[in-house]
Amino acid sequence: MEVLHVHNLSRHFGGLKAVNNVSFALKEKTIKAVIGPNGAGKTTLFNLISGFIQPSEGRVLLNSINISGMKPYQIAKRGISRTFQHIKLFHGMTALENVMIGRHRHSKSEFISGMLNLPWTWAEERSIRNRSLEIMEFLGIAELAESEATSLAYGQQRVVEVARALSCEPKLLLLDEPAAGLNMRETAEIAKLITKIRDMGITILIVEHDMSLVMNISDEILVLSYGEKIADDEPLAIQNNREVVRVYLGEEDA
Repeated sequence: MEVLHVHNLSRHFGGLKAVNNVSFALKEKTIKAVIGPNGAGKTTLFNLISGFIQPSEGRVLLNSINISGMKPYQIAKRGISRTFQHIKLFHGMTALENVMIGRHRHSKSEFISGMLNLPWTWAEERSIRNRSLEIMEFLGIAELAESEATSLAYGQQRVVEVARALSCEPKLLLLDEPAAGLNMRETAEIAKLITKIRDMGITILIVEHDMSLVMNISDEILVLSYGEKIADDEPLAIQNNREVVRVYLGEEDA
């Protein structure tokens, strides 16, 4: 079953075609990587899918429902959550509080009820806290719950951001360069976490430059170059694709 279907998606900034006529599908409970050189349009593609920018042309279908043109919070409610290339945690808040923020999209209490601290909001807040702690336990960072999020080691902050995205209970998780800035040990750990998340039934679309990570965890790989799709296949086929090799290594080396 296809969770995501991107159909002829384009985003033009004046004469620059950041994403141009890109189509692909993402099957349920799989990991699909998006790779390509710098400036290939990978993050722009993520921003289009998650509603941070609007397409010039084309459609994005989530479970056969057209989400093109929706705002990010509307898309999040329909089941897409994401992390960012540059970590975006809230300063002055604990790791647990950062994770709980993602969970609040499931809150039924209205703003006034929360502000007045009415009794029925207490149980809901405890539920949000407990579920957030369960997610942190699942990712192996429960002991960091009361630490200030932005004071944590860089690799730990990455996992907190993933935990916050998971707390939304997404059907589709977008990971934008989760291994950026990590050492080899941390990269191996994040790879295990990503496959663990996939194995719990969450579909994952990942942008990543670390080719070892991509080849080890991906079920399929989409390759972009200058905003256009040049390949979309299983990892072994991508490794042997002459056009992909040419884009990465140059014409002579290929």
